[in-house]
Order: sequence, then structure tokens, then C-alpha cells
Amino acid sequence: MDLAKKATRLHIIHFGIQYGSQWPGLIRRLSERPGGPPVLRITGIDLPQPGFEPAARVEETGRRLANYCERFNVPFEYNAIAQKWETIQLKDLRIFREDEMVVVDCLYLFRYLLDETVMSSSPRDTVLNLIKRINPDVFIHGIINGSYNSPFFISRFREALYYFSAVFDMFEANAPREDQDRMVFEQEIYGKEVLNAIACEGVKRFERPETCKQWQVRNQRAGLRQVPLNGEIVKKVKAQVKLCYHKDFSVDEDGHWLLQGWKGRILSALSCWKTA
Repeated sequence: MDLAKKATRLHIIHFGIQYGSQWPGLIRRLSERPGGPPVLRITGIDLPQPGFEPAARVEETGRRLANYCERFNVPFEYNAIAQKWETIQLKDLRIFREDEMVVVDCLYLFRYLLDETVMSSSPRDTVLNLIKRINPDVFIHGIINGSYNSPFFISRFREALYYFSAVFDMFEANAPREDQDRMVFEQEIYGKEVLNAIACEGVKRFERPETCKQWQVRNQRAGLRQVPLNGEIVKKVKAQVKLCYHKDFSVDEDGHWLLQGWKGRILSALSCWKTA
């Protein structure tokens, strides 16, 4: 919202938009902006879905967001892209640089991109180089802070055990075992992630997280520079976690990363970047 205070056009380029569930809150706040809302443009990027309509999900997300914007009188434009992220070209994003505030966003899904251990031309670096060429006003990067991306089975198994033990311990402390939502998360989401991380090799293994330190090096190598987090927002998040969450949840800031963890183990992290 700070970036959008004076913008006449706000363009959000969202890698991995999926169902777009994080944007209704922003749309509502934009509708309340003094002087009226900006034109909101969202480029929703997703992987193609199997079947005859590879762009069906990302297009449906656009229709849903358009209906929400209409409800709150926010001018809205949508650009759906359903293809492998490393094949996207700058022209596909339809950036009108002269009057647009551009925000690039990806939360936790870059871990699905292959890296140089599988392909000599790393898709991770290709996408980061594209972001540098976009030259956004800010790139919001959320990561799963895992070390279970080793090509060696024993190392990968050990790190996956450490990481997912913390995740399942968090479930154990916060929800009863018979809770239906917990069972869905454990079996259908995290269970499949564990299986893929441990049992699959080569291109069949799509669970490939890196730590915040590894991503920091990779982002800097691509020509991006880290920018400080908003101190007031960090304070509010810490206060909210302390007031409303389990005592073993932790939120802290280190090296301009907002770290989120459980019993001392960092599980995820957020940071903001610009072109160097």
C-alpha cells in the first residue's frame, strides 16, 4: 500500500498466482484510498495445467478478481500467462513503464524451478534475470527456508527430516490429530512434498528449496539489491504473533529478511529487492 499511495497505475506481476487469494484485501484497501483507487493491472503467471485448457485456472482467477474489483469500483486489467516461467519474455508482460508502479511478487514457489544441478542453463537464474530486466519498483520474494535440495540422498533425507519434523510438530501443538483440515495438510500437501523431496531424482524432483542465504547470493548475482523492510510493518507482525499465536512461533528480522519459524528452526522468509 505504501508504494500505491500516489500511483495512477499499479501493475502487479505475480509468479505463481494460482487462485489469487491474497489480492482481495489489497483491492478493498485500494478502493478506500483518498482521491480514488489507481488502475490495477495484474499479470497472473502460472504453470500450464494438464489437458486441453492449460490456461483455464489462471484465466478463472482473472475473472474472479475482475468481479471483486467491479464490486469495489477499482479499475482492473488482467493478463493471464500459462507457460514455463523460464520461457517468458519481457514483451509478454505488457509493461507500460512511463506511468506504472511495477511490483513483482513470488511467494514460496521459486523452489519448483530447476537449478544448475539439473540444467546447465538454470531456470532460476533465467527468471531472476527477467526480473532484473523488468526493473520493478519492488520485488517481493518469499521462500521456503529448506536445505533438502542436495543431489545426494543421505544429505537430502537428513535435511528433509529436520525441516518436516518441525512442520509436523507445529501441527501437533496447534490442532488435534482428528482435525480434518490438519489431515488434509498433512496427507495431501506436506505428505506429497516429503515423498517428492525424498523419493524422486532428476527432473522428477520438483521440491528444491534453498535457504535465504543461498537465495541472497543468487539474487545478487542476477543484479538485484536487497532493500530494508518497513520497520513499522515488522513491529506490527511481531506484536500480532506474540499476542495471537502459539508461544513457539517466532518472527524475527535478520539481514533484511523477515524470518518465520517454529522452536528456533527457520521455516520461511520474506525479503524485498530492487535492481542494483
